[in-house]
Amino acid sequence: MRILIADDSIVSRHLLEATLRKWSYDVVVACDGTEAWNVLQGENTPRVAILDWVMPGLTGPEVCKRVREHTRNKDLNYTYIILLSSKSQREDLIEGMESGADDYLTKPFDQHELKVRLRAGTRIIDLQRELVAAREELRDQATKDFLTRIWNRSSILDILQRELVRAAREQRSVGVVLADLDHFKSVNDTYGHFAGDAVLREFTRRMTGAMRSYDAIGRYGGEEFLIVLPGCDDACTSGQAERMRAALSCEPMLINEVHHVVTSSFGATTWKPDSGVSADTLIHIADDALYLAKNQGRNRTVMLPSK
Repeated sequence: MRILIADDSIVSRHLLEATLRKWSYDVVVACDGTEAWNVLQGENTPRVAILDWVMPGLTGPEVCKRVREHTRNKDLNYTYIILLSSKSQREDLIEGMESGADDYLTKPFDQHELKVRLRAGTRIIDLQRELVAAREELRDQATKDFLTRIWNRSSILDILQRELVRAAREQRSVGVVLADLDHFKSVNDTYGHFAGDAVLREFTRRMTGAMRSYDAIGRYGGEEFLIVLPGCDDACTSGQAERMRAALSCEPMLINEVHHVVTSSFGATTWKPDSGVSADTLIHIADDALYLAKNQGRNRTVMLPSK
């Protein structure tokens, strides 16, 4: 674990650094409060900071206040702060803790006491890391499709709405595509639902591989997928849909040890700044185009205008 120590006293700083390195901590050293504050704003921020109370530039409590104000309402890692000072009055302790410090040690520090305080800080940091990981897992479960791990229906609809708002502001187009796997029911009936799940996962893998990094795909329902293509006009939308269609049909999938060519039909349309159509209308138009693609023989892209 990385620990920041900030102290303007060379003797105190070197003693603290030697002690922490002996305990196998990765130590970052600052000579005053301003330098400490700069370190705590940078990348790979130390998760624990030991700050001297009285320092040039910014005092320890002032650094504490800035750190807490900086991280308030922001999704940042927590920094556990220990104030180190020769002050030992009760009023000093209260002032230090109210500034945002987590713990307090008086100079000269006792090594055993410091080790115990650091152990407590490490537990707090580990707990915070676990809470963040649990929160991210819940967020992922709420926004991603369980089977394919792409966006779920509500999330991809939110993305479409956001892209339309941004496109209106920036006066550019947005491509909207609905893709539906051809004869998917026969895959489930012939090879079983586990094989069908594998086909859906491989479909999404090939689609995301053929998409641009800023495009988005979500499972709209069953074997139907909604694809959002920011900045795409008619030609770009049609080209992107064809690229995805080819990425699926160009190579057979291995289903229960049998090579099987899986194809998909694509219905596409484009939102333009002057079209004035809603997200729901765009999806209906893409769905109509998809219906035409199915009726015209499947494994093809049909493009319909949005206006």
